[in-house]
Amino acid sequence: MNLHTVPNWLTFGRILSLPVIILLASFPGRGFGIAAAVVFSIAAITDILDGYIARRTGQVSDFGKLVDPIADKIIVAAAFIMLVDLGRAPAWIIALIISREFAVSGLRAYAGTRNIVIAARISGKIKTTFQILAIICLLVNFSLWGFPFKEAGWILLVVAFITTMWSGYEYFRDYGVLLKAAVSEGEE
Repeated sequence: MNLHTVPNWLTFGRILSLPVIILLASFPGRGFGIAAAVVFSIAAITDILDGYIARRTGQVSDFGKLVDPIADKIIVAAAFIMLVDLGRAPAWIIALIISREFAVSGLRAYAGTRNIVIAARISGKIKTTFQILAIICLLVNFSLWGFPFKEAGWILLVVAFITTMWSGYEYFRDYGVLLKAAVSEGEE
């Protein structure tokens, strides 16, 4: 297996950007918040690029399929935790969002052991988009160029919370339907 591919390096880069984001966000001052948001934004863009490049160049690998979603969850969870530490996001919302991520990942892994594949849902992409946008706005956390990042961040965080919980419900519902179908097939 060749780990030295552009998609894998983009995934590694996303993981390695995390300490930079945390360091920048931990310093007071608007410039540091903007810099943290820019680095986080670049990391989020690499998530789109690595999958696109992997499919386009035939470099899709089992390693990438495993590590890419883990990298996404690590960077989003760590950024959310940093926002709680900075007092920019309520701990209960972040705890439930992160718990949903663990629960769905665990469910999909368990389903895989039973040869049940729970396909990715569009609601998962939507919740990720709102999570990323909320994090970017809350890292900036002040009005810039006339745009109220702090207020937008709060609104986006609420939308991210709702879409995250809905998406989690859909995955568990899908598992129930697929499990019932698998049991019915086995009885025939």
